[in-house]
Amino acid sequence: MDDGLNATFVNLDGYVELHKYRSLYFVIMFAVYILVICSNSTIICLIVVHRNLHEPMYIFIAALLLNSVFYSTNIYPKLLTDVLSDKQIISYPACLLQCFVYYSLNGSEFLLLAAMAYDRYVSICKPLQYPTIMRKTTVSVFLGLAWILPACQIAVPVAMSANTKLCNFVLRGIFCNNSVYKLHCVSSQVLSVYGLIVLLNVTLFPVLFIFFTYTKIFIITSQSHGEVRKKAAQTCLPHLLVLINFSCLVTYDVIIVKLESDFQKTARLIMTLQVILYHPLFNPIIYGLKMKEISKHIKRLFCLDKVK
Repeated sequence: MDDGLNATFVNLDGYVELHKYRSLYFVIMFAVYILVICSNSTIICLIVVHRNLHEPMYIFIAALLLNSVFYSTNIYPKLLTDVLSDKQIISYPACLLQCFVYYSLNGSEFLLLAAMAYDRYVSICKPLQYPTIMRKTTVSVFLGLAWILPACQIAVPVAMSANTKLCNFVLRGIFCNNSVYKLHCVSSQVLSVYGLIVLLNVTLFPVLFIFFTYTKIFIITSQSHGEVRKKAAQTCLPHLLVLINFSCLVTYDVIIVKLESDFQKTARLIMTLQVILYHPLFNPIIYGLKMKEISKHIKRLFCLDKVK
């Protein structure tokens, strides 16, 4: 690659023996991507079509699944192109864009889960006030904030990096994440501090809010009769499972970026694949199996001969 290209393009050096396992990489990634699109889109369509699913809880679930579709589409088409190419490269602007979308959607995930936690709290602990509090306007505001706030905060460091001089053109990964900042000639203290603030705003604070909300729910329902406890368990458990799963994957991403030089290439690839494989498939599986109303419609969709 000549100097002109070096000024614009970055090598993605995260694959292990790609020349040997090219077909395997492609088959697995293509199958996962198709499965992600189909599974998430199926549940989204069911929520849109069936009027009994036009409730805030299911609208938030649809938004979460739509987030997974965007998340996968931001990553998988480029991965599929790379595994079929002789050179795994990406332009620096495109790399920054992928990084921006990746972390914006990660932040949206936490804020959507926080909105869902608040919705469950109002539904279970203040049922009489639920129609007044969780109106369409409230839901729309929550959805807008969940997508806009992370994007606005992530846009700042990405914009600051757009004209930053690069001294390294090899990114140790298969897609662009915060490792892109390690390509800079000079490490920015301002970016590091700002990144920590963003991490607190879009990750830690929503997680603390979610645990606080569910703690209050479980305290209140523990003093109620069995039907209330059953309702709380049925609707809150899937959200908690999704939160725990996603929090673990985000932790993986942080570890990969911070300690990449201490990891063997194979270990780093395995951890990266867990981040992009599990998350977009986990959500539709959990909500499809654990949410009673959604599960019922899925069974009717695929087992019509068993429905009277």
